Amino acid sequence: QVKLMESGGGSVQAGGSLRLSCATSGGTGRSFCMAWFRQAPGKEREGVAVIWTPTSMTYYADSVKGRFTISQDSAKSTVSLQMNSLKPEDTAMYYCASYYSTSMCPLLKAGGYNYWGQGTQVTVSS
Repeated sequence: QVKLMESGGGSVQAGGSLRLSCATSGGTGRSFCMAWFRQAPGKEREGVAVIWTPTSMTYYADSVKGRFTISQDSAKSTVSLQMNSLKPEDTAMYYCASYYSTSMCPLLKAGGYNYWGQGTQVTVSS
């Protein structure tokens, strides 16, 4: 059973930075892609960034492009999300997700991912 555990959330003022980490454990083989999603109260879960684990190729939502960076440390089985120039609208619960399959990566579509972490809260004040 694959387990994902997020860490690094917190409160920061607008313009500040946070780094989220997602530690993976369990399962066999390697995920095909991993992603970060976020969900604010009363809103749908939104895809933020994706990384293809075999190649480290990345893809971002337009709302975070140029501010957020997704990366992986294969040796430590972790995926990180560096968030810079944070805005109040970035406030949400952030989740990491992994996709294990030989099919196409679901990109920023939440329904396509196999495993999810419990989430970590990010709060950005103005």
